[in-house]
Amino acid sequence: MKKILALLLFFALAAQAQDKQPYQLYTKDGKKTTYKKLLKKSGEAQVVLFGEYHDNSLVHWLQLEFTKDMAAQKYLVLGAEMFEADNQDELQQYLDGKIDQKALDTVARLWSNYKTDYKPIVDYAKENNIPFIATNVPRRYASQVYKQGIESLEALSDDEKSWIAPLPIPYDGTLPGYKKMIEMMGGHGGENMPKAQAVKDATMAHFITENIKDDYVFIHFNGTYHSDNFEGISWYLKQNDPDVKVITISSVSQKDVSKLEEENMGKADFILVVDEDMTKTH
Repeated sequence: MKKILALLLFFALAAQAQDKQPYQLYTKDGKKTTYKKLLKKSGEAQVVLFGEYHDNSLVHWLQLEFTKDMAAQKYLVLGAEMFEADNQDELQQYLDGKIDQKALDTVARLWSNYKTDYKPIVDYAKENNIPFIATNVPRRYASQVYKQGIESLEALSDDEKSWIAPLPIPYDGTLPGYKKMIEMMGGHGGENMPKAQAVKDATMAHFITENIKDDYVFIHFNGTYHSDNFEGISWYLKQNDPDVKVITISSVSQKDVSKLEEENMGKADFILVVDEDMTKTH
């Protein structure tokens, strides 16, 4: 009998080890869900905000696979925080085959992890004639807001203003994400810090809204903080159009992916839990 119990325990542990998953998807209320359901719901949306950890290899892999699978069922427009609006011309030249990767490296402000984490998606868009929009505010203007306040943007030229959400940019300092930012910094930077973040969120939402098309899904890649808790970009999208259909995905890291931790509940429509030991890309 003891031998039988020992064998049963062995096989149970072996099965558990074989079932070990690097990630698990959840609904916002903490129920396990499937990639198939994520695709179905995303196909019904106008905008999907795919919140990421910038250095997580599994998240970047899943973003590419998600893009491919969505392209099989819907027309797509892609966009990303990682490209600033004043680099749209350079990005488009690359997509059109007018410049090569070396030239893009020279003329655009690419992130240091571009080649490993974002180039595969950009190249997929290029190969399949999928529009790709540079949505983020040029970083110098976010820095300007932090140093001089949001009102300082009014002094910019018309060309410079074309790379930012229309002024004046609405701002709600009572949103939990912006309040938390002040708390995390111990008050340093005052209201200008979350306002600099808001300019990014508003600008990304603006360029998404400008490029929404009937019967298309706009998939946008951004740091998860920009869309968690249905704030940030999502909030500004709703300011632009209260009826816009948005699906949000939040990436979180846990030691155990088999159960959604309480602190991660409600962050998004779909919550992607990744094993905390997952390889970092930088």
